[in-house]
Amino acid sequence: MRRSYAVQENIVLPGDTNMHNTMFGGLLMKHIDETAAISARRHSKCPVVTASNDGVHFHRPIQNDDIVKLESFVCSVGRTSMEVFIKISTEQSHTGDVELAAISYLTFVALGDDGKPTEVPLPVPDSDEEKLVHQDRATRKEMRLKKREETNALINSLSLSQS
Repeated sequence: MRRSYAVQENIVLPGDTNMHNTMFGGLLMKHIDETAAISARRHSKCPVVTASNDGVHFHRPIQNDDIVKLESFVCSVGRTSMEVFIKISTEQSHTGDVELAAISYLTFVALGDDGKPTEVPLPVPDSDEEKLVHQDRATRKEMRLKKREETNALINSLSLSQS
């Protein structure tokens, strides 16, 4: 898993915040997707596409002038898919205090030279944190598959007409 580790750090500037002086969620999601994609590419050694985002689970708001740090690694794989864990923390620039702000899981699919899904290697957890995240992979996969079934049923019931 260490081979797939990626990190991105940014200072939250006034233009990155909403009327509550907290970071735009969409901007954070962009950073999450970028960092997770780097982990997936490092692990698979292939181009990747985002298959799903299980959501961003906030623990505390990210404020203007915080330094936001995103750390990611591949924590589980299927045959061609990779689950990537993202840990988002903040550092207050004037005190140096660091706090956990959010976590997220994304799924990516590795693509071969033909543009079709290709097999990926198994990850090996090294650190205690990697082992902790890795251990609940089956539960997350089951929840993800159930959500996909629900989403597909809804999509198949929706109309594209504007009436």
